Amino acid sequence: MSLETVRSGAELELAARVVELVRQVAGPTAEAEVVVRHDAEALTRFAVSMIHQNVADAATTVGLRLHLDGRTASGTTTVVGADGLRGLVERTVAAARLSPPDAAWPGLTPPSPLHHSAAYHGSGEHSRLDFGFDEATARATPAERAGRVRDFVRAAEGLETAGYCRTTYTSAAFANTAGQSVEGRTAEAAMDGIARLAGADGVARLASGRLADLDGAALGARAAAKARGGQDPIELPPGRYEVVLEPEAVADLLDNLAIFGFNGKAYAQRQSFVELGADQFDPSVTLVDEPLGSRDEHAPGLPFDDEGTPRESLVLVREGVTKAVAHDRTSAAEAGAVSTGHASGASRTWGPFPTHIRLEASPAASLPAADAVGAVAESARPLVARMERGLLITDFWYTRVLDQKTLVITGLTRNGVWLVENGEVTAAVGNMRFTQSYPQALGTGLVRGIGHESVLLPDRWSGTRYAAPALHLASWNLTGNASG
Repeated sequence: MSLETVRSGAELELAARVVELVRQVAGPTAEAEVVVRHDAEALTRFAVSMIHQNVADAATTVGLRLHLDGRTASGTTTVVGADGLRGLVERTVAAARLSPPDAAWPGLTPPSPLHHSAAYHGSGEHSRLDFGFDEATARATPAERAGRVRDFVRAAEGLETAGYCRTTYTSAAFANTAGQSVEGRTAEAAMDGIARLAGADGVARLASGRLADLDGAALGARAAAKARGGQDPIELPPGRYEVVLEPEAVADLLDNLAIFGFNGKAYAQRQSFVELGADQFDPSVTLVDEPLGSRDEHAPGLPFDDEGTPRESLVLVREGVTKAVAHDRTSAAEAGAVSTGHASGASRTWGPFPTHIRLEASPAASLPAADAVGAVAESARPLVARMERGLLITDFWYTRVLDQKTLVITGLTRNGVWLVENGEVTAAVGNMRFTQSYPQALGTGLVRGIGHESVLLPDRWSGTRYAAPALHLASWNLTGNASG
């Protein structure tokens, strides 16, 4: 499907056709919601400092959820012709009649306009939101991605490099039998690369709504500086250390806080640490889910969720006080709340969670001179300069939940750890294992500083995207060296 076809509203037409087919096949009492998505992803991968793969994939998927006579069933198809759509409806109707009663059915999203926090187009029967959408990123060529890979490799100045440059594009529409009808588009670019020297890895990552924002040379130079600064690491004993976490590590905190903490289903079932209205974090901490992008960041997601609920900014924590969790219609009904626009294909089973969290940065501070080994990210430098003795940690890896209620996580440091003494990096440190409650680490009096710039980072396995500044914490529990 071409970009021109997408712009003409083809997805919305498909959704409307499926709604009409449901009325024909299942009758006027059936409740149905239809999501049509056209997803296109292109990836340029490199290893051993050479591009070894260029791949692209595009597909249009039609998803139907149907509630009939108190029973619910879902189905999908990638066959969007007349026979494919009718087959989807007939299969889903048959499945609904064989399904057990669904007492948790939350009903349909009523007709609701998309929020006006960005450019708004359309009125009457449906609405569309295109704020921040970058046509150039949606149309990006392999040569444009390869140029950034070339710049990354050259900037590493002979170090072995590997990673990817990726562009994605989604055009989607939603319609239901209650009359809700919305559509929107989103595009994103991301780059993630490492440089390696004698077993030491340095990493640099960045995401944006515009491919033009990705500077391969700057990312390659940063990754190479970290690899060079990681030579001859020392080993430190386990214990609690003061730490400065760079944005890549902070993104892991936000990822786990979102999925296991600010999850509406986990909260309703009392499996989350969240206590609404409580002072659970340091007063310097403000967390906001921003699916439409912030004022200074043109990287919005789709303006509605899989139930057609319009999305908008959601304040999760304001100055240390927990304010909200994410809900779809099912978890909202269970909790006596309203949907916050976080329904997804898996939210009824896994639970709805925020996917665009931003940890608010602190006001800009004057920067000290660059460190001797070039290991410190710019936004982390003021935090490192204030640390008497502690660790600078670039990244976390292979993190796993040990206890969901308190959100105790275990994992490894990765891609660069350094000892800091009297505000200066003095030695590289070998990777270490940690075991730490994430909410506890961000508790009152334990956050000693937040970086002045939030960095948008590529999504992880959960499909999430986070804007993270560097973070200075009073205590982090390192439980052993990675080798044992």
